Amino acid sequence: MSKRNVTVRMKGDFEYEATNLQGNKVDIDMYDAPEKKAQSPMDLLLSALGGCSAVDAVLMMRKKRKTIDDFYIDIEGTRNDGVPAFYTDIVLNFVIVSPDATEEEFKKVVALSVDKYCSVANSLKSNITFTTKVKRPL
Repeated sequence: MSKRNVTVRMKGDFEYEATNLQGNKVDIDMYDAPEKKAQSPMDLLLSALGGCSAVDAVLMMRKKRKTIDDFYIDIEGTRNDGVPAFYTDIVLNFVIVSPDATEEEFKKVVALSVDKYCSVANSLKSNITFTTKVKRPL
């Protein structure tokens, strides 16, 4: 079983920085526009889903030897009105610009990416066990 580790450290009341073991950093903030400088945690969830499914879809199209002139995913998440404001629906609009890929084969690749290979999508669909631990260093 593979494990990943990330440390999220407070920079300010509404600003945080996430760092993985390799030292890669992602800024996070909870500001509203125009003060917003980084994605919120819920934005990052959509970004993670998009990034994960994009990599799989592009690699599968490349394996089929298709030319990709452009590729992107517009992702829209609808959140619950109450607290917590979790996502109730997520729509991923996959767009590929390719002179030699058919819509049918792209649909199959997208379905495989989201339903089978994307770890983020499968994590969102699973029953994850959350364990919390609290410590206060001396």
